[in-house]
Amino acid sequence: MNWLTNFVRPKIQQLVQRTEVPDNLWHKCPECEQMIFHRDLEKNRRVCNHCGHHMRLDAIQRLEVLFDDGKYEREILPKPPVDPLKFKDTRRYTDRIKDAHTKSGEDEAIIVATGKIGGVTTVAAVLNFSYMGGSMGIGVGEGFVAAARKAVKLKAPFLAVPSSGGARMQEGILSLMQMARTTVAVSEVKEAGLPYIVLLADPTTGGVSASFAMLGDIALAEPGAIIGFAGARVIEQTIRETLPEGFQRSEYLLEHGMLDMVVPRDELNQRIGRVLRILTSSRPVKTPVPDAGDDTDFMTADTPVTKPATPIIEDKSDKPKK
Repeated sequence: MNWLTNFVRPKIQQLVQRTEVPDNLWHKCPECEQMIFHRDLEKNRRVCNHCGHHMRLDAIQRLEVLFDDGKYEREILPKPPVDPLKFKDTRRYTDRIKDAHTKSGEDEAIIVATGKIGGVTTVAAVLNFSYMGGSMGIGVGEGFVAAARKAVKLKAPFLAVPSSGGARMQEGILSLMQMARTTVAVSEVKEAGLPYIVLLADPTTGGVSASFAMLGDIALAEPGAIIGFAGARVIEQTIRETLPEGFQRSEYLLEHGMLDMVVPRDELNQRIGRVLRILTSSRPVKTPVPDAGDDTDFMTADTPVTKPATPIIEDKSDKPKK
């Protein structure tokens, strides 16, 4: 009996017992609803291989996509005060911060890093949507300002990648102040004669879209990204009209002149690198001359400007007669 109980029965139970399967092996595309194996999804940089839908990346994944060979150096950011307003709604703000840290593994909703994109040394500030929806509080403001000053110090281009629901309500007016601070930081970069590039990721809304996210010298976005200030549902309820199809999507904004490019994720490094090389190049750039002859198809910055053939006739009617 002991032999049956101790040996045979466990063997039988082991054969018929269900093997537990992890829950995160398969992911469902929110656009086409197709199931994607997790390894295939990560290999494709979280882009659906069925419909091309771009799913959200966390900040670390974003940096690996942007920088050459995924190599970069993270910057140490200043530590902001925690819960300066002692805010509490249904939960304490400090408890929400702990949960966000556990979920994302980060101390704030921003990561600043320096590396090369297309061979050009670049400072990047990336918001992390997995940390309290990428909301902008004092910590994000401090990080963004530090990134801008690092770019000025290195005389390097500055790349911002917002992915945020807006200002952090738990920090009240202090979070709204970061809109002005980040705008001033962008002005410092531009006054230094450095390129400021913005890559708008899904979603870019609220106080972030009303500040540094819309100030880029070049504005790029990922396909299908939601970009705007208020949500589409709020707008429809306010104006009592149905919005156009695709409203607030990156393709819609590109069509209406609000963006320069919509770039697929696997082309980001190459396309941004090309833009940075053009903007940081000191060589003369060839510019087409409209309606010129075959012998003068292009001109450069070194090409002398010729005077008009027609002489300028001086008007002497108002001059006193001698």
